Amino acid sequence: MTNNLVREVFGHTTTGETVYRVEIKGGGLTAKVISWGAVVQDLRLEGHDAPLTLGFDDFDSYPAYSSYFGATPGRCANRIGSGKFTLDGKSHQLDLNENGVTHLHGGSDNIAKQNWTIVEHDVDRVVLKIVDPDGRSGYPGNCTIQATYRVHGSGELSVTYETTTDQPTIANVCQHAYFNLDGREDTLGHDIMIAADGYLVTDERQIPTGEVRPVEGTAFDFREMASMKRFEGGEQALYDHNFCLSNERTAKRSVVLARSLHSGVSLEVRTTEPGVQFYAAFKLDVPVPGIGGRKYGPFAGFCLETQVWPDAINHEGFPNAVVRPGEVMRQETDYIFSKN
Repeated sequence: MTNNLVREVFGHTTTGETVYRVEIKGGGLTAKVISWGAVVQDLRLEGHDAPLTLGFDDFDSYPAYSSYFGATPGRCANRIGSGKFTLDGKSHQLDLNENGVTHLHGGSDNIAKQNWTIVEHDVDRVVLKIVDPDGRSGYPGNCTIQATYRVHGSGELSVTYETTTDQPTIANVCQHAYFNLDGREDTLGHDIMIAADGYLVTDERQIPTGEVRPVEGTAFDFREMASMKRFEGGEQALYDHNFCLSNERTAKRSVVLARSLHSGVSLEVRTTEPGVQFYAAFKLDVPVPGIGGRKYGPFAGFCLETQVWPDAINHEGFPNAVVRPGEVMRQETDYIFSKN
């Protein structure tokens, strides 16, 4: 049920669907959310002028230039090696939408590139829903994904994803916001702490090899607060890796703390998820202006994608990515902002 709060028209898809934008406010935060991709389009903290996330002021830039800014990729976020998996003895081949060799974020026609339905909208909360149909990108089963965004408490953006299916399938949904806590051109001046003892080693396709490597003694050791500007072999370390928080989904706990000493803004991440993909956005080079005319080049933001470990279905001992009829895969993450 939706109340009479304003739903503005933000744009239209190439097929003529109307993309709506709504605003939610609470806990010192203001978030603008669009129906396309369940995107958090703009996020602001009271007392801090710059936007906290990367995005665009216009809709047309999203399908053309967005690297999943603020979006909800799936049905299975992150990568699946060769786009193949076997479930209950049946083999499945998924869309190879990354360099023709890898399945990424649910394929070329994934839920981050679809127009969702806004099913509820209140002052501090919005609920969106989409059905990912049986066979899209090669996935079995009609999968229903519901996203709930709520701003409340003290600077808290709570994100809940609930996934159900009518056939056994794999799923892994995440919020793909790019954060920037001071509005500068890059975030290498930020500090970060990640409560992980290990990370996933990947091959040349960025597919996990199966090895969980200890962070100790490496540029991936963020167990104590350290700068994102870290060197490996004399060059800036390029982070786009899953940090292993636990072997399975747990009760919500604090897993990441990031901060900018320039602005005094901090971000704490609490999640139920067993992994977090820390992506330092070194590949970014957006040819059109972002929010407020900002230039988004390399390291302009950083992602903290709380998730099931990538390619989990193909690695024994990795966290469970399978969802079956009658089950609800519930993935919860809180992003808590504060300013000194």
